[in-house]
Amino acid sequence: MELCSFIVTSMSTFSNKMLAGVLLIALSGSMKAFSQDPEQQNTLTLTEVWKRTAAYNKQLQMQQLKVESADERVKTAKSEKLPEVSANGMYGRFSNFALFEDGLLKAPTQIPIEKKGTYKVSGEAYFNLYNGGKLNREITAATTESELATEQKHLTESEIRFKAAAYYLDIYRNEQYESVMLQDIAEREKELEEIRHLLQNGVVLKSDVLRAELKLSKQKMTLLEIRNSLKIATQRLNIMMGTPDTAIIHVAADSLDQVSQQRTYEDFLQDAYTHSFEFKISEKETKLSELKLQQVKANILPKVGLFAEYNYSFPQILMYPYSFNPYGLGMAGVKASLPISQLYLNKHRKAEAKINLMRQEIEHSDTQDRVREDVRSAYLRYTEAITRIQVAKENIAQAQENFRIVNNTYFNQLSLLTDLLDAETQLLQSRFDLTTAQVTAQLQYYQLLKATGNL
Repeated sequence: MELCSFIVTSMSTFSNKMLAGVLLIALSGSMKAFSQDPEQQNTLTLTEVWKRTAAYNKQLQMQQLKVESADERVKTAKSEKLPEVSANGMYGRFSNFALFEDGLLKAPTQIPIEKKGTYKVSGEAYFNLYNGGKLNREITAATTESELATEQKHLTESEIRFKAAAYYLDIYRNEQYESVMLQDIAEREKELEEIRHLLQNGVVLKSDVLRAELKLSKQKMTLLEIRNSLKIATQRLNIMMGTPDTAIIHVAADSLDQVSQQRTYEDFLQDAYTHSFEFKISEKETKLSELKLQQVKANILPKVGLFAEYNYSFPQILMYPYSFNPYGLGMAGVKASLPISQLYLNKHRKAEAKINLMRQEIEHSDTQDRVREDVRSAYLRYTEAITRIQVAKENIAQAQENFRIVNNTYFNQLSLLTDLLDAETQLLQSRFDLTTAQVTAQLQYYQLLKATGNL
């Protein structure tokens, strides 16, 4: 019996050791897998997010192609200053010479031609000297269009950065909400246990327990909503970066800028007039309208250029006497032309161009007003959010003190549960308000940078 007991004990001890060893190996393997899981290490700064969205975003890729296309148009416009050179060649066969001696209704007399072949090779060149300045304006217009495409790309990049920042801050806000809510739920569960003990001692009513349980149930539902919002914001940012929808993103703690009120509204407004992409785009469009008007006005100006040509032909039928021999003839000189008909045909084109320029100038003025309005609005909301941060911090201190007082009075049976629940709600809301104020201040700061063209 003792031997059997010893064997059973030994086997039990051996089994426990094996089980412990297996669990240890499995745990170490899972910890290793956890440490190597890229999703668990996907902590990104906002700068890294911007780099990924810029590399993946298709709108930016299209804008970049527009910039490259505009650069090629500039090169094309500059190449128009080069001489125009052309070469032509022709070869043909003559038929017999039909001579209608008795009229068209009678059969003609066929006179054979001794040499039926004919050919011509020629080269021409033209170099523009003056055409009303159109070539220079075309180069200027192409350069302006290239600059316009670049500013449009910068505007798109700024809008994408702001959108990515909004999703990034949304993730940060919901992570903070989740942390605050988990802490609050843990405190409410502990509080519920204390209320149940009071019920067992006959100090409180059953309704207090039910109300506390109902409050805890609502908090857990709120936690679920927060986690779902976190997943939605994460998916949206993953889509912008071109990563899988389910990839986990953690906000780097030190990635949020410290906003301040060191600069005035006038400073930001001056920045906007200098760097705002919308303002620059409007300026370029106005300049293009001015160039178009100048081009239309140049339609009535003369065109002067140098030309040269050389022909090598067979047979010689240019001058009498004709000859069945090859000949060469060259010519060079100055060519000038004056579009007289444009004096009356160009009138309405010029009027249209003037109207378009006036419309563009009004639009540019409207853009200036809109930029000033955006900067003013963003600046006020930005300063308001900074003030709200300080108010939220003070509210937390007041709510904590209020909760401490009500909590003590309730458990000493000097106040009602409704007072305690209200104090808890105010404390939780004040913590949410602080996170919201911090995120709003950061987002309004980026909105202000976007309005001034510095994002």
